[in-house]
Amino acid sequence: MFPQAIGLAAMFDEDLQEKIARCISTEARAKYNASVARGDRDIYKGLTFWSPNINIFRDPRWGRGHETYGEDPVLTSRLGVRFIKGLQGDGEYMRAAACAKHFAVHSGPEKLRHQFDARVSPKDMNETYLPAFEDAVKLGRVEAVMGAYNRVNGEPACGSDTLLHQTLREKWGFDGHVTSDCWAIADFHAHHHVTSTAPQSAAMAIKAGCDLNCGNTYLNLLIALQEGLITEDDITRSCERLFTTRFMLGLFDKTCEYDQIPFTACDTDENDALAQKAAEESMTLLKNDGVLPLSPDAVRTLAVVGPNADTDLALIGNYHGTSSRSTTFLAGLRAFCREKGIRLLYSEGCGKTADKLENCSLIPDDRVSEAVSCALAADAVVAVVGLDEFLEGEEGDASNYTNSGDKIDLNLPASQRRMLDALEKTGKPLVTVIAAGSALSVPQGNAQLVAWYPGQAGGRALARILFGQVSPSGRLPVTFYQSIDDLPEFTDYDMKGRTYRYFEGTPLYPFGFGLSYTRFELSDLAAGKDAAFVTVKNAGDMAADAVVQVYIRSNESPFAPVHPALAGFARVNLAPGEEKRVRIDYHHTALTVVNDQGERVSGGPTFSVYASLTQPDPRSTELTGQAPLAATLTV
Repeated sequence: MFPQAIGLAAMFDEDLQEKIARCISTEARAKYNASVARGDRDIYKGLTFWSPNINIFRDPRWGRGHETYGEDPVLTSRLGVRFIKGLQGDGEYMRAAACAKHFAVHSGPEKLRHQFDARVSPKDMNETYLPAFEDAVKLGRVEAVMGAYNRVNGEPACGSDTLLHQTLREKWGFDGHVTSDCWAIADFHAHHHVTSTAPQSAAMAIKAGCDLNCGNTYLNLLIALQEGLITEDDITRSCERLFTTRFMLGLFDKTCEYDQIPFTACDTDENDALAQKAAEESMTLLKNDGVLPLSPDAVRTLAVVGPNADTDLALIGNYHGTSSRSTTFLAGLRAFCREKGIRLLYSEGCGKTADKLENCSLIPDDRVSEAVSCALAADAVVAVVGLDEFLEGEEGDASNYTNSGDKIDLNLPASQRRMLDALEKTGKPLVTVIAAGSALSVPQGNAQLVAWYPGQAGGRALARILFGQVSPSGRLPVTFYQSIDDLPEFTDYDMKGRTYRYFEGTPLYPFGFGLSYTRFELSDLAAGKDAAFVTVKNAGDMAADAVVQVYIRSNESPFAPVHPALAGFARVNLAPGEEKRVRIDYHHTALTVVNDQGERVSGGPTFSVYASLTQPDPRSTELTGQAPLAATLTV
């Protein structure tokens, strides 16, 4: 179990992303081979993986946002393509078949998704919502695409001629297969009311190019044929696409190179080490007044409190496997403290949820005083708070208050806020660890670390970071806002006022931000036509990874986003005092803009190019203590 996708995005590490996907495909083949050997071909045991989710996390309320790679089209594209390549491989056969989802324009609200019509301008469509899918098709050669539940500008996504035929196949040249989301085609007549009967819905979807139905609506294809709604050629076309995928997986060839991968390829020490590396790279330090890293010499008694400290739910997010090696945050800290002779005191502190402060007494919240007692007896306190898949997730699988998986605000549940307030009053050094998959506004803590949902090695990674064995190096793949009041209506899909590219307020923490235990210095920016070159130096006394980011904005075009947009990034490991000259290649869209008609055109002749350790804005400079480097590029 690796970090949930939003945690993988926080790594800003394309190479590690591909290694992780390759590991997943190896274990997939191992489990598939073992199942087939026993005649077990049940659901969830095949080789078509419905991943990655490359929707844009446009609003922090969306419950499924933690399945994505964040709010930026370039970051999403780069990580999505590398995940697809790692999963599918480059051999004679595919290792596993990836599926880019949910096509398209899908990011909540969850409770409305079966009848919702996402109205999107041509500019936003082609600048924000479609680029990662286009790259998945053209650069990643993704084998499958999944349609979304919602309508897009009036057309149900799984039956949209505009999306599935004109865009996906004709414009982009996609030659794989399309699957519906589960029961999405039944929504055509049951909720969208664009058809009247199940045969009509089946006909609409298959004629648009949806080859596979997750659900039972395609049981009506024969009726649709008899009613003259489709032809046999329509059915044959989809069957050929689906069987092509099976041939590409080598399922009809006994010499497939992956057939001999044994079950023992799963759950190896090497894979576990990879999961730990990913967890360590993903955790993101937002605040530190000097309390971190903790010193084993100074901290002889550690209090670990909070409802997310000792639960696997805080490690996994939704759509997860079950690892035999899961190490909770408490278990990881306990093992470290035992090794160093540090006494550890633990209290759950409070229940995970309560909608209002006055309702805290109605849920298991009677351990706040116990948590305070632990804190008073300790040299430092680690409070592990946050959410889980039952507080943010997919409609139907999880629920948060009344909003079917979505959040209603950016606050922690009131029970946790009450506990943190009580801990702050003790005056003991307080490290707040947030396990969540989305932006939250949490004021409490001398230091604050977002652990995301870090996977099976989360506990070990947390201990190593808190005690300074490794420096935190994650970066925010989403903007952390002060409040929901800073955002447009959840149902508004216009990008104005959303994400770092168009938000004109002051963020709590900006996109791309994350602190380190060392200090990095950037110098000598040179902006070329295809890449930027910058020197990065570790000016501190601890080895660490820097995540160098390049942002670009057209100086003349009226169609440029409000703020410079991410063009490329690089993760660089540096010893104390070491410096390196780094090349950062631009994404192929970096020197273009999208006009109001949705056409991608040149943004020239001149551009401002920035090299920074985070999004280049005044809040970033305030938090990092250094302004971004800037250069002008003329093309």
